[in-house]
Amino acid sequence: MNKNFLENINKFQEKHFAGNKTEFERLVAEGQFPKTLFIGCSDSRVIPELLTSSKPGDLFVVRNIGNIVPTYETGLGYHGVTAAIEYAVEILNVKDIIICGHSHCGAIRALYEPPEKTTSNISNWLNLAKEAKKILPENEIVDEPTLRETEQKSVLIQMERLAKFPTVREKLDKQELRILGWHYFIETGKVKMYNQATNQFE
Repeated sequence: MNKNFLENINKFQEKHFAGNKTEFERLVAEGQFPKTLFIGCSDSRVIPELLTSSKPGDLFVVRNIGNIVPTYETGLGYHGVTAAIEYAVEILNVKDIIICGHSHCGAIRALYEPPEKTTSNISNWLNLAKEAKKILPENEIVDEPTLRETEQKSVLIQMERLAKFPTVREKLDKQELRILGWHYFIETGKVKMYNQATNQFE
């Protein structure tokens, strides 16, 4: 194991855990009751708890390549993201679902510039975001503004797809749940939030 991991685990136990032991014991005794499901990207530069200044027990987190929500399916298979969403909505009774995209997302860039090395699983997964891709003139190189626009459009697509989940739709209709779209800028630390009234990230 990486020596740094061992050192950091010791630091966590000696400093953070020791100073919050009672809180961790309470979380075990009472269980978890997060009010927010955070669907974010697996990108190592995006840390949901750090971004939202959350404490243990505050967020139920789902992370995957490109912060993607798959199409709702009930067939045989292992639908991990779907199961996590249903668990958060039905069992944990979260009140907010945040779908958080971010700047310089490799999954979004891959829509325009597919990596040389990939797998069928990666390709199939990224197809779930292909609707966000902007059609560019032939031989035009994708620029950063186009990538930011595509990142935001992908968030909207995931929000729309999420709203079609039966358990989510039911809670939305009863106004017991909100879906929020965020776009996090790694280079500035700022977050733009989708405003449905203006149809803009602000």
